[in-house]
Order: sequence, then structure tokens, then C-alpha cells
Amino acid sequence: MSEAAHPAEEPVNRHAFGQVTLLALFVTALITAQLIAAKLLAVPLPADLPVVGAAILLPGGAVAYAITFFASDCYAELYGRRAAQVMVNLAFAMNFVMLGLLATALWAPGADPEFSATFAEALSPAGNIVAGSLVAYLVSQNWDVIVFHRIREYTDGDLLWLRNVASTATSQALDTVIFVTVAFAIAPNLLGIGFALPTGQIVALIVGQYLLKLLIALVDTPFVYLVVGAVRD
Repeated sequence: MSEAAHPAEEPVNRHAFGQVTLLALFVTALITAQLIAAKLLAVPLPADLPVVGAAILLPGGAVAYAITFFASDCYAELYGRRAAQVMVNLAFAMNFVMLGLLATALWAPGADPEFSATFAEALSPAGNIVAGSLVAYLVSQNWDVIVFHRIREYTDGDLLWLRNVASTATSQALDTVIFVTVAFAIAPNLLGIGFALPTGQIVALIVGQYLLKLLIALVDTPFVYLVVGAVRD
């Protein structure tokens, strides 16, 4: 073939590389969080806290899910509100692709019945967890993008730390309250899906999760500056 049929490819610039990397990080963290959310973790504390107690209870996907807010804030700062909302809502649809593929693997006959049973027990998505996480995701991630850009407009593009912390802190609060309430109160009691927790445990779960997520929001701020600066420069 002639050279015209194979034009020389332009090198990928940092802007395009950053966009693809943040998209990949967002979707990877989101899908990972959904797959491991059913495991309940207990993070020990050096001392008992009011309401929370001696340990913070949180779903296994809490840290992975927190990474999605870091990625979305970087993405929103670099590529704008509309692009960030497209990413958030497209990733929401990818949840259903993941669930469909997982269902196919779970329902397909396995060569080793014993391993298949263990596989299904470990990866079968709990209905209440899925319901809670999907509703919480749709509300909190869109809220994060909206608040991030409202603050950006009011500050004329300055104070990146403020919009990162404020948008993540408020969206994580929404996410935590919605997820825990839907997964452990509404879905079990109204829909008969999963298991219900007593009110005291629900409150402790909300407070403990939010404290950890707020800490992550504060810690990730320097990394937001690092990523945004690296892609823009």
C-alpha cells in the first residue's frame, strides 16, 4: 500500500493521555467498588468514638469508590462540566454491562461444581447492595460535578482545593446516607431484598463511612493539583 494509505500517526499529547487515563481510572475504580462492596470491613480505631464505637464499619468498595470522586474532580477541572457528566452517566450504564457479564459467568455451567459454588457465593451481587449503590452513585456523582463547577464559576477558576473538598465532602455525604439507607433499610424492609440492620447500626455505618471518606477527600487534594498541573503544563 502507498504511504498515503497509512499516514504517520501523531504522538499522543498529555491532554489526550490524561483524558483516557482519568476515564480508565474512574471506570476501573467504579466497577471494582461494585464487585467488592458486599464484604463489610471493620477498620479498628485507637479509641472508641461516639456513635461509631471502636471500629469504622464500611463496605469493601469504599476506598475504590472514593477514588472515583478524585478522578471525576480532575476530569471536571480539565475537560469541563458537560464532559464530566457524560463520563458519570456513561459509567453508570457500564454498571449494567458488568452485572450482565457477571450474571452470564454465574449462570453458565462450570467444569468444577465445587469451585462454581464458591465462585457464585463470593461474587453473586447482593440485591440490596446493588440497589443502594446504583441509586447513591447516580445522585452523588452528578451532584459532585454540579457543585464543583458552581464553585468554579463563583471563584473565577481559582481555589481548586475548595471546590475539590467541598464537592467531594457534600457528594460523599449524600452517597453514604443514600447507600446505607437504601441497602440496609429501604430495600430489605420495603422490597424484601437483602438483610435489614437496626437503626443504631445504620447510623454508626453512616457516620463511620463518612468520616473515612472525608479524610480521603482532604488527603487527595494535593494529588488533584498534581494531576491537573501535569496534564495542563
